[in-house]
Amino acid sequence: MTDIEMMAWLGAGYGVLLLLVAYGIDQLAKRAQTRIEEDRAGGFVYHENHDAWLCPEDQWLYPKSFDPDNRVMRYRGLPLVCNSCPVKDTCTASDDGREMKRHVDPWPASESARFHRGIACSVTVLAVLWPALTALMVTSWTSQVLALATAFLIALGALPLWAHLRRTPADPLGAVVRTLDQTMEDRQAAAAAITRARTSYASDRRIDHAN
Repeated sequence: MTDIEMMAWLGAGYGVLLLLVAYGIDQLAKRAQTRIEEDRAGGFVYHENHDAWLCPEDQWLYPKSFDPDNRVMRYRGLPLVCNSCPVKDTCTASDDGREMKRHVDPWPASESARFHRGIACSVTVLAVLWPALTALMVTSWTSQVLALATAFLIALGALPLWAHLRRTPADPLGAVVRTLDQTMEDRQAAAAAITRARTSYASDRRIDHAN
């Protein structure tokens, strides 16, 4: 340890620090994007188990269409419900129902997110180069090993950032695509089945079972 030069320690330390800065940039951008999306939602809450948005007036917005170019799923409320809503004027100006959007790809999905991820990846390049160049300036082999090993470990640590930088190719088959009519037909059929079960008399069910 005493044979390792101070420059090697500094180079390794700066490289690790830059890697942490890169991840910090990415996380801050992700949090900012999340806050922006929450503000845009305006009180609407996405429920993954239903694949639908629930508005502040307790009405559901179901999938309407899928945009393969932007990798965005679009949801829309029923026009009959939205047009009769008491807060329609503050919610939407459309007579076709309120629309909500959701990116189907994980972070980074939008162009702005990919821009910040690109900045983070650029910082990781500096993080790798710093100890790697330091290895060329030190004289002892132990210092060189420390610098090069640090550069290698930093490169491995940066891989998760680079792995998701490339945009996922548009593939409509990779997302669940259902029209509003299809969704409503399924839900109406399920509701009708529940209604039939609740309105059948116990005697009728016993007779049907006996037959």
